[in-house]
Amino acid sequence: MAQYIIRRFLYTLPLLMGVNVLTFVLFFIVNSPDDMARMQLGQKHVTEAAVQNWKQQHGYDVPLLWNSKASAQEKITQTIFYQKSVGLFLFRFGVSDGGRNIGADITERAWPSLALALPTLCVGLLVNICLALLMVMFRSSYLEQSGLVLCVILMSISSLFYIIGGQFVVGKLLKLVPISGYDEGISAARFLILPVLIGVFSGIGSGVRWYRALFLEEVEKDYVRTARAKGLSEIQALFRHVLRNAMIPILTGIVVVLPLLFMGSLMMESFFSIPGLGSYTIDAINSQDFAIVRTMVFLGSVLYVVGLLLTDISYTLVDPRVRLS
Repeated sequence: MAQYIIRRFLYTLPLLMGVNVLTFVLFFIVNSPDDMARMQLGQKHVTEAAVQNWKQQHGYDVPLLWNSKASAQEKITQTIFYQKSVGLFLFRFGVSDGGRNIGADITERAWPSLALALPTLCVGLLVNICLALLMVMFRSSYLEQSGLVLCVILMSISSLFYIIGGQFVVGKLLKLVPISGYDEGISAARFLILPVLIGVFSGIGSGVRWYRALFLEEVEKDYVRTARAKGLSEIQALFRHVLRNAMIPILTGIVVVLPLLFMGSLMMESFFSIPGLGSYTIDAINSQDFAIVRTMVFLGSVLYVVGLLLTDISYTLVDPRVRLS
């Protein structure tokens, strides 16, 4: 198992390097520092002196890859690639174009994002799996058909409708919880209840259909028939055998949303004024702060790669045969 984990970990290193290089190409070659300066200055007729002054203030006035005017190792270190991209790879995020410490902002805003995303993921996973098992238990019945119709209806409605509708009904009419804002400690719970419930409810349609398809594929296999023949009830067969053997595709589906645990939900945080990483990214895009946007793009890619690594490791816990591959 140790060799399998080490091998998978080594696979992630070239992936992270590739993401780093791709991020550099997108932000400094496709969109040059001169373009960033003109967009940031926001003037129709920007002088060359103003562009050069902006680049110097933000550290974009050095060559991209090779500084022929510098000496010794500074030929490499005094370049945009080393100062901006290598720093990202080492998790040195630097300062934003507005002068803020990006690393400190990420550390501060990661907790509200986690407080929103982690309960949404856990509760949503539990609800979706239980409802899917319930539909499989009553398969080929009116209950299953009604559930499928309801799932399709829920999937067809935009998540924006759930957010606005939930704020209006629960926050405006019933006045049960605040519709926006955030607080520290236990007091934050009253601001998180509504977005968590909306996040769970909006994902029921697609989630239940996904897990139902997984369980239906397993429930007709020979080992389930054997379990029933030995006297196990339908509930015992579903929870002891079907659920356990469907864990690999379930874990594969979870890895897709793992980056959201740290990156936050862009729409949910913006509508509920939660100071997480999602709203942080939206604010950076609106203010055209390229340093923050570049950092969040790279960080999201890194989290996704780390999620893939954790998923590979979790496979070995639910299916020992994976260790031999």
